[in-house]
Amino acid sequence: MALNGGSTRRDFLKRAGVAAVGMGLALTHPLVARDAFVGEEGRPDPGSMPCRPLGRTGAKVALFSLGGEATVQNRQRRRDATAIINRALDLGVNYIDTSPTYGGGGSESNIGDVLQDRREEVFLATKTHSRTYDGTMRLVEESLKRLRTDRIDLYQIHNVRLPSDLATALGPGGALKALEELRSAGVIRFTGITGHRDPDVLLRGIREYPFDSLLMTLNAADIHERPFQKELLREAVRREMGVIAMKVTAVGRIFREGGITSMEEALGYTLSFPVSTAIVGVSNLRELEQNVQVARRFTPYAEAEKARIESLTLPYAAEGNFFKHHW
Repeated sequence: MALNGGSTRRDFLKRAGVAAVGMGLALTHPLVARDAFVGEEGRPDPGSMPCRPLGRTGAKVALFSLGGEATVQNRQRRRDATAIINRALDLGVNYIDTSPTYGGGGSESNIGDVLQDRREEVFLATKTHSRTYDGTMRLVEESLKRLRTDRIDLYQIHNVRLPSDLATALGPGGALKALEELRSAGVIRFTGITGHRDPDVLLRGIREYPFDSLLMTLNAADIHERPFQKELLREAVRREMGVIAMKVTAVGRIFREGGITSMEEALGYTLSFPVSTAIVGVSNLRELEQNVQVARRFTPYAEAEKARIESLTLPYAAEGNFFKHHW
């Protein structure tokens, strides 16, 4: 089904439409002394993973969320990927982040293999890397097919790096026009913006448009170079946005002898900020279960402990922030 013609696109939107659900839960501050434990049907469940509100969306998401890269994006490891996704849901993960760029669509396809049977268990987030209306409309149709769903909970403008990216996406005929049309039709519920290169560009973006969420880098090396955790995070929280943290391990580069040596420190540091959740890609079931256990045991670090962890990354801060230069 092509989306190139206006009438065809309108037909698609009409057929795919699902009423958006928004409970209007305001975010007072997602980092609390005791995070809420939510089990089936929203009932408190101390055996589940703690959850936080996803900004003003009304959704509650587990502290640890599954990223769609690593093994999950690998088409040649479909069995391993679906085992990870299924096990994540079994363990209480309820937010999955992906993109059509991950594994050339492999991530969305593997996730779709699971979601065809478990869609209602997941707050599903994917992205458009196009800056244009037409490109985004093509991409969303392809994503829906791979994900085997008729709706996306959060659709994000992906990897906004430069002022020109923002100007095109938010301008006439830009990706934002597509997001607004898709949301009006019920194909997507919420809108977001993502980036890991320049916090100032993202700051401008969230000031120019009331996105529901921000996906941003936040790890223990962030403080040493163009930090995302300062003005950008403060502004996102002030605007009651859902804040999703990424690059928690800097693709594994945050770990080294004499520096950060455990996921407990890496993930615990990130979750000690006012973020809704942190997405991490995993290579195998063992890593998944370790990350879930860290989230279940988590208690916020005091400022002195956060400062100590930051000091550990100072000697290799460039490696911990490599994506601000090379991606």
